Amino acid sequence: MRQTLDEVLASPPREELSRPEWLWRVLEPQVRERLEGRVERRIRESRLPARKTLTAFDFDFQPNLDRDLVLELATLGFIDRGFNVLLAGMSGTGKSHIAMALALAACADNRRVRYTTSAQLLSTLNAALADESLESALRQYAQPDLLVIDEVGLEQVERSVASRAGLMQKVLLPRHERRSTIVTSNIPWDSWGDYLGDHLGAAALIDRLIHHSHVIVINGPSFRDHEHQKDVKRGPKDAAQEGTKATGPQRVAPKS
Repeated sequence: MRQTLDEVLASPPREELSRPEWLWRVLEPQVRERLEGRVERRIRESRLPARKTLTAFDFDFQPNLDRDLVLELATLGFIDRGFNVLLAGMSGTGKSHIAMALALAACADNRRVRYTTSAQLLSTLNAALADESLESALRQYAQPDLLVIDEVGLEQVERSVASRAGLMQKVLLPRHERRSTIVTSNIPWDSWGDYLGDHLGAAALIDRLIHHSHVIVINGPSFRDHEHQKDVKRGPKDAAQEGTKATGPQRVAPKS
């Protein structure tokens, strides 16, 4: 702030400022830096694997998706009400993109966020159960304002002595009606019992998740498959040239 004050005194504004305006000119850079630093800290703590935004989401590619609902969710009112967001659909339809974009918006709004995949969550809790640190491990998922559990059903986690449905309940039941959770699922709701190895436990879990929630089912094509088909049509030479333009010259390893 001392440095900014020296700069302001060295180059006075052309127009006459009121005292509050002049003071804000000195304070604003420091305030902005602190806010940006706080947002960056929230993003690091969230463990988001990528910084996705809804601006970069191609809604035209998924015409059946309720765009107005997704944009309304981006206002984060669902977090204030303790509602959940359930995103279901086949792999590649944009569920994770939407989930991470909402999580990033929450970080920017100074909310505590935690991202994990379903497989990572269950693996972490099983390991904590083995070394008797389960209570400590659960806190990292129970306390955030927004918890994102991505890719339910995408990876089959290893079976263990502990009930996977029971471990998931230990995370989600304390959050019920208190804190918000976003879940993306690659499998139908009635397949959760097979995935978690406990049909009754999975039914109870889904019942609480759906209570006070926004459910979005994306019935549409895969973004990744669409991009792959475009690459196939362009051919390897065209795709390589486009990649070089986008990223610059690449080092090519010598052939063995």
